[in-house]
Amino acid sequence: MSDEIIGLHHWFESAPGRYLLDWEQARLDAAVADVFGYQALQIGLPWLDGLRCNRMPQRWLALDAAYLGLDVAAPALWAQAQALPFADNSLDLVLLPHSLEHSQDPHAALREVARVLVPEGRVVVCGINPASLWGLRQLRARWGQRWGARLYLPDEGQFIAPWRLRDWLRLLDFEVESTQFGCWRPAVRSGGWLQQWRWLDAAGARWWPILGAAYFMVAVKRVHGMRLLEPAWRQRRRRLAATAALARRGKAPLAGQRFHHKD
Repeated sequence: MSDEIIGLHHWFESAPGRYLLDWEQARLDAAVADVFGYQALQIGLPWLDGLRCNRMPQRWLALDAAYLGLDVAAPALWAQAQALPFADNSLDLVLLPHSLEHSQDPHAALREVARVLVPEGRVVVCGINPASLWGLRQLRARWGQRWGARLYLPDEGQFIAPWRLRDWLRLLDFEVESTQFGCWRPAVRSGGWLQQWRWLDAAGARWWPILGAAYFMVAVKRVHGMRLLEPAWRQRRRRLAATAALARRGKAPLAGQRFHHKD
């Protein structure tokens, strides 16, 4: 297991790390519960069980060589995010929990996700918002490292702003379906202090949502010119409804109208 993964593991075991994971786990549970298909994949971050509420028959966890030696509860698929061992248009759902931030080439990782996703497939991205109290503290600590300042967040990787990620997804023909922000408590290390500031989560969600420390983005792969085929029973039901409407329009009398018969 690499030093980078050891550092990530220690940080996610800390009070702010658990606070972040709990928020993301709740968002993932709600987002993937009603996504249907056959194959789903989570890339990286094995401390987050992003697919536990999904009901697809095949669910994978992909980890790269940096995680070797880590005791992972779920069965893992050893693969690079930039070279996934799946055919084109074969996955229905892909989760990227902080995977792009710690990828050597996030552009290539996103292109690979676009390749393996089926049309109308979904990608879910979790990331740290650099325009937040956490991001600003990390930036200030980087400037002060030469004087002994201690970083608040893991040193590895580079944070990707949500508006920048949105542009990347659009270039790959993804349509952003939803974006949520969370974790508005200040950048403190103590679990007790985090609990003292828990009221900020409700206030931040209402008054300054885009300043949350974390964001959660869901995007759908669109294919231009593609027409989705509906089940035959649904098409037949629509035809019957249209026929009944035409029959009523042509034969039903108007309200208050009477028929007169000749003798």
